[in-house]
Amino acid sequence: MATQAAANASRSASFLRIAIALQTLTIFLQAVSAGLLLTLPYGATLHSVGARVMYGASMLYVLAAVLAWKPGGGSIRPVWQACGFLVLASVQVISGIAHMPSVHLPLGVVMFGLSVLALARR
Repeated sequence: MATQAAANASRSASFLRIAIALQTLTIFLQAVSAGLLLTLPYGATLHSVGARVMYGASMLYVLAAVLAWKPGGGSIRPVWQACGFLVLASVQVISGIAHMPSVHLPLGVVMFGLSVLALARR
């Protein structure tokens, strides 16, 4: 029984690491697509699609954190961090739709830094 619980906790932790890595990658790709937004006619479409993927990755991070916490018996801290990140992603999307670069750009940099930090801690 203890061996199965340890295997489940390990699997949940791996899923959490993968979710954070995916989130970090999608935020980085958003920075790349923001540069393309300025140079290519289809850059806006890439950035828009990337925003949806990034938001989905943030939701996956919340799911992975809950799965690592509840069945695995881990700490609730990653759940709070993932929920906070989802709030930041929501503000990021809203500020992008509202064309507020003074909020959108710095928040994107902060989100990337926080995501890299979360990845390094896992």
